[in-house]
Amino acid sequence: MSLNLLSEIASHAKKRAMRKGILLGIILVACFYDGFSQYGGYGGRWGGGYGGGGYRRQQRQQVIDFTPSLDVSVGYGFPNLDKYMLNDFYGYYSGSATQTGPIIANVDYHFNPRMAVGIMVNYGKVSRPYYNYGTGMQDFTGSITNTAVLLNFTRYLGMSQKIMPYTRTAIGFNTGQSKYVAADGSKFENTDDGTSLAYQVSLGVKFNVTQHGGFFIEAGYGKYIAAAGLSLKF
Repeated sequence: MSLNLLSEIASHAKKRAMRKGILLGIILVACFYDGFSQYGGYGGRWGGGYGGGGYRRQQRQQVIDFTPSLDVSVGYGFPNLDKYMLNDFYGYYSGSATQTGPIIANVDYHFNPRMAVGIMVNYGKVSRPYYNYGTGMQDFTGSITNTAVLLNFTRYLGMSQKIMPYTRTAIGFNTGQSKYVAADGSKFENTDDGTSLAYQVSLGVKFNVTQHGGFFIEAGYGKYIAAAGLSLKF
């Protein structure tokens, strides 16, 4: 494969990553603005307006009764989509991946009945074998150890404090280190270090078993497809 073609492929990949980052950034800002406009404290949305009514009074009472909190959650995601960060090589095909994680930790400031902003940290490992198309034999193994740090925006969709559906939009960066090692232990390819775009978009539900915590389940795409874990409220 020519160097020009490889360069073109890399350029297209960077442009796709940039477009994803811009799109997720727009979504993040739009969600924040929409939530603030509903609960930011400006009377136009609560009083009169489009008929007022019981629903708006309920919204206002919810804000009055609300106490900000620090929400901490720890969970495990599956599958680890960092496997797609491993390179493909001309003349080789990859086998099934083995994985650890991602292990997920979130610390969010729940400052509004329907909004929370914080930091998400993911950690995981993935490895997979590469086979020679000509011989069918394994020539080397690729692996990646990755930590991702993301700005996390959570919007809660319901009014119940026991069962809380939510959407999650998170964007940040990966700090992964990938290695490609031949069967004899020698380096097959130079290690690929550096940062890249990380994101996660999810729909989930938090179940508050007690006043101070419970558990959550969610599904989405980015770092993982499904996740579950424990949540605490301080």
